[in-house]
Amino acid sequence: MLDDEIPIPRGVSLLPGSGVGLRAQHHESVIRDRPEIGWFEAHTENYFADGGAAVDALTRIRELYPVALHGVGLSIGSMDPLDIDHLARTKRAVRRFEPVLVSEHMSWSSADGLNANDLLPLPYTREARQHVVSRISQVQEYLGRQILIENVSSYLEFEFSEMSEAMFLQEVASAAGCGILLDVNNIYVSAQNHERDPYAYLEVISPPLVKEIHLAGHQQITVQGRPMLIDTHGARVAEPVWQLYRCALQRFGRVPTLIEWDTDIPALAVLQQDATRANAMLEDGHAVAA
Repeated sequence: MLDDEIPIPRGVSLLPGSGVGLRAQHHESVIRDRPEIGWFEAHTENYFADGGAAVDALTRIRELYPVALHGVGLSIGSMDPLDIDHLARTKRAVRRFEPVLVSEHMSWSSADGLNANDLLPLPYTREARQHVVSRISQVQEYLGRQILIENVSSYLEFEFSEMSEAMFLQEVASAAGCGILLDVNNIYVSAQNHERDPYAYLEVISPPLVKEIHLAGHQQITVQGRPMLIDTHGARVAEPVWQLYRCALQRFGRVPTLIEWDTDIPALAVLQQDATRANAMLEDGHAVAA
């Protein structure tokens, strides 16, 4: 054991319906207006400080709403040693804010101590699977609780991958005992870029593993004469993603769903509109687990 465990059970409870990614420009309006939003998810690293305006704001918001913490910097897939200082700061944030869910990405962003400042895809091999399972297990032991692992968007693939991304994610979560944060927009973006069927991806994932869903916007660009989708988190959720989301709900049931928006961030009311749409779909009588 790397540190004293946090007395939080490994199982997680569900959040209430749809939520919104919390951004600093919305702190004041959330506290003042108390909008009808089920929950908020904060980027863990933004609240590593021991105090200050951001920490104070999230502390007040946590008194009003359930909160999830979503990490972007742990680089779980990297061959570099796990950053124990980063883990310790994560653990302090978990203790301070008592999030319902804690999540990270199935990706890597560092090599030989250099940081790419991006969420890079893994080769989907048995060796990589074993490595990621070991890393997730270390993180969960350190935190004393289960985490969720999220699929990322990709624009290139490794030729020597031995399985699909969906199968890799399924096998990692099953072996590590973690949950899955299923990003439906990322599934759609990667599937379009690699000419795959996004609906087939859903069929590989075991419903009990999916504890949270993300929805976000993307942008289309042209690369060497062919279209490519970029996961920008800077636009409304696209209609094809909403359609894929409806199918996901039919398979996985009433999974708490987050609306993400990280660039060109609009007024909170805009995010709330998409959260309201997601909530209506969650409440739809047809959204029953297969």
